[in-house]
Amino acid sequence: MSRHVLALDQGTSSSRSIVFDEAGRVVALAQREFRQHYPQPGWVEHDPEEIWQSQLATAREAIAQAGLTARDIAAIGITNQRETTVVWNRRTGQPVCNAIVWQDRRGEPLCARLRADGLEETVQRSTGLVIDPYFSATKIRWILDHVNGAHLAAAQGELAFGTVDSWLIWKLTGGRVHATDVSNASRTMLYDIRHDVWDHELLAALHVPDSLLPQVLPSSHAYGETEPGLFGTPIAIAGVAGDQQAALFGQACFEPGLAKNTYGTGCFMLMHTGERFERSSNGLVSTAAARCGAAREYAMEGSVFIGGAVVQWLRDGLQAIRASGEVQALAESVPDAGGVMFVPAFTGLGAPYWNADARGTIVGLTRGSTVAHIARAALESIAFQSAALLQAMARDAATQGGRPLSELRVDGGACVNDLLMQFQADLLGIPVVRPQVTETTALGAAYLAGLGVGVWRDRAEIAALWQAERRFLPTLARERADELMARWERAVRQTVAE
Repeated sequence: MSRHVLALDQGTSSSRSIVFDEAGRVVALAQREFRQHYPQPGWVEHDPEEIWQSQLATAREAIAQAGLTARDIAAIGITNQRETTVVWNRRTGQPVCNAIVWQDRRGEPLCARLRADGLEETVQRSTGLVIDPYFSATKIRWILDHVNGAHLAAAQGELAFGTVDSWLIWKLTGGRVHATDVSNASRTMLYDIRHDVWDHELLAALHVPDSLLPQVLPSSHAYGETEPGLFGTPIAIAGVAGDQQAALFGQACFEPGLAKNTYGTGCFMLMHTGERFERSSNGLVSTAAARCGAAREYAMEGSVFIGGAVVQWLRDGLQAIRASGEVQALAESVPDAGGVMFVPAFTGLGAPYWNADARGTIVGLTRGSTVAHIARAALESIAFQSAALLQAMARDAATQGGRPLSELRVDGGACVNDLLMQFQADLLGIPVVRPQVTETTALGAAYLAGLGVGVWRDRAEIAALWQAERRFLPTLARERADELMARWERAVRQTVAE
């Protein structure tokens, strides 16, 4: 059989496709950015058709670039930006409107009503989540309320909802399969992760018909085959996971207490918590980990809405740099941030703060502050936000009798920045470990698909493939690190006007 797996990595700013060999090495990679739409402040949208076309194009490019044909691909694994919400017509396959992206905050008024109705405990007990517009539920409701005819069409069973994985599966299979995996379902704020069912109490509270919903399957599973005309011959779709759970899998974090942080558009820290559902007392969420069989697996997660996106803002908004790769040199042109603190709450604050009203704030400016100080503070903000997540995670682990974290595995685009990784280790006081293959999100999807078709035997074989490229050891005195974190928390408190 073929020993190559194709991973479709559909992200927030680009669609990518990567061919991996049986050693987990990248053989070929193709990438295309697509447009971001900002109709109003706090609103973020994507064109679902552009997502599909860009993903299909990169898949074909990657196969060709690898010198392979569809017959040489053992399976396809899909990983995707989570929570982003697509609703389409089942008969025509046409989206009823643009996709509402995970960063979008238009659902906050409805979230406020749900909180006022006393549903917070119900939501956390069932889904592991907090009530927030980040998740899919209020995005679905907004579409049904605001798109002409959508409410009636949904009631009549004519519409389908999906996170981006479901949309891609639908398109790849020619509309034959409407499904998602448990990790993506767990991000909708509608799925009971303790019992593996859609929560009918929450569906009723949000007036979401079950006819909209996809079938929920394990992450490593035979989902179906692609339409023959797309790649020349059908390819099995055998793995699906939301991007952060896929990265946890790709980092071989299979045991309770192992954690990873992905530095992408946002930052996402996940710690495997085993087969027991645990609720956070420190502003984190519980979520389903990628699943290979019947056994339930969970993770504790903290999400930073603006991570690497702060570098995009330096480039496109402030125009301080011409390309994202220039940020490290600019930040290193000064010895430190000169007292500047930058809280990039452009779309509110995620975990552990959960404040939808927070807005970006720069404090500590003096006449001596330069754009280099702001650039350094912007980079450091990524580490500060991630450190706040890990501290919350450590408090939860201690309360629940778990092991303290001994290291943090890292991946994502910004993890190649040595200055950022060293500062992260300094703040955390534990080693930060960068793997040899940093494409762990796509790799996780490939592993899930490959397990399903026999490219890899089991998780032990996958764990043996994981190797560190560099370990960043903390060098900062703990007193100084604690002082910096206290200054960060003071800056966070200033992001909301009194």
